[in-house]
Amino acid sequence: MTQSPQALCHALIDAAKRAGADAVDAMATEGRSLSIEVREGTLEHAERSEGTDLGLRVFIGQRQAQVSSSDSRPETLIAMAERAVAMAREAPEDPYSGLASADQLAQNWDLDALQLCDPSPEPAPETLQQDALAAEAACAAIQGISQVQAAGASYGHHSIYLATSNGFAGGYQRTGRSLSCTGIAGTGAGMERDYDGDSRTFQNDLRSATDIGRIAGERAVARLNARRPQTGSYPVLFDERISSSLIGHLLSAANGAAIARGSSWLQGAVGEQILPETLSVIEDPHRARISGSRPFDGEGLPTQRRAIIQDGILTGWTLDLASARKLGLQSTGNAARGVGSVPSPSNWNIALTPGQHSRDELIAGMGTGLLVTSLIGSTINPNTGDYSRGASGYWVENGEIAYPVNECTIAGNLRDMLKTLTPANDARSYLSRVVPSLMVEGMTLAGS
Repeated sequence: MTQSPQALCHALIDAAKRAGADAVDAMATEGRSLSIEVREGTLEHAERSEGTDLGLRVFIGQRQAQVSSSDSRPETLIAMAERAVAMAREAPEDPYSGLASADQLAQNWDLDALQLCDPSPEPAPETLQQDALAAEAACAAIQGISQVQAAGASYGHHSIYLATSNGFAGGYQRTGRSLSCTGIAGTGAGMERDYDGDSRTFQNDLRSATDIGRIAGERAVARLNARRPQTGSYPVLFDERISSSLIGHLLSAANGAAIARGSSWLQGAVGEQILPETLSVIEDPHRARISGSRPFDGEGLPTQRRAIIQDGILTGWTLDLASARKLGLQSTGNAARGVGSVPSPSNWNIALTPGQHSRDELIAGMGTGLLVTSLIGSTINPNTGDYSRGASGYWVENGEIAYPVNECTIAGNLRDMLKTLTPANDARSYLSRVVPSLMVEGMTLAGS
């Protein structure tokens, strides 16, 4: 009989203690997923997977080792524990490693309030295929679409359980349902592509397949006959589809692991003005039905709502236990981990303060500039914040979209860029990162 993730975690901890570990934590995930892809009206690819993955971390004094396996037989659990203990005895000492103290551990969380798992039945493969076909048909029906590159639908259900030898034990289940479509317009060297998609925790929240396919087709056609824009310095509006990448660079620089390594352009910037004073960045891991929500982190600490940026001011770092100890601080409950990796700091759900104006109003007020809808590659200097990325989108003249553009590069410095941000009010509230379209006052644009 297959053991539950909970039973497997406790069996691993017991085996590690018998093998001589001083302290232990164990993680088990059990999941099943199904994905369907269609092409030209027929099924092209179907994949179903089910499995259990196990991770074990052991401590011998201040030495640690991590092992993982997808084999849950009793003899494998014993072998994992013995191997992990042997590895830990040979590992170098790490003065910052170790489990949380008992008073730091999460207690009494409310899983029902988070709504992480859709109780409705798992969709049949035929249902996923029909959704994918509907999206493909809606995309192909758009005038100017030469082919639909891909249309697919997927479903996943996963159980996660974490236990430690110092008293923490907890788990939760999570579901996900997604649908996407990519259309191609034009022919030969003039081909352009674009996409649309949606991913939700609950099936009933998913946008319609025809809506996703139609928008993918319209976006692809709108990119036809793209030109290279003129080189110069212009305002740049990052479309809501890609604007969260700017805040992502900010979050990476405020990550405690980068700060502890001394490799962040935000080094020493706590208490400084990073964004305009009207803007805050709020992390909230307790939003219902959102993929980034969770009741506890990868080390068993409670997750919490906090302001990373408050009224433009950087308040602190994103920390797990190890990075917090290196910096002489307390963990913020942001440890993320997989079964095969030790914890590291990561952010959960993020929201940036919205603006007062729509994206169209920002376009109308920008005069001449660039609306970026796609970013390609990146050169980001983590120490200085120097920013350079390939971009495509639409050229704006006299406050109106004039024509599509591609093959250009935008460059600046993240410190300067973030201080001039003007947000729109078009953020999608159901995403894990709720970030609206963002205007940067002036960037260097390399085109023709």
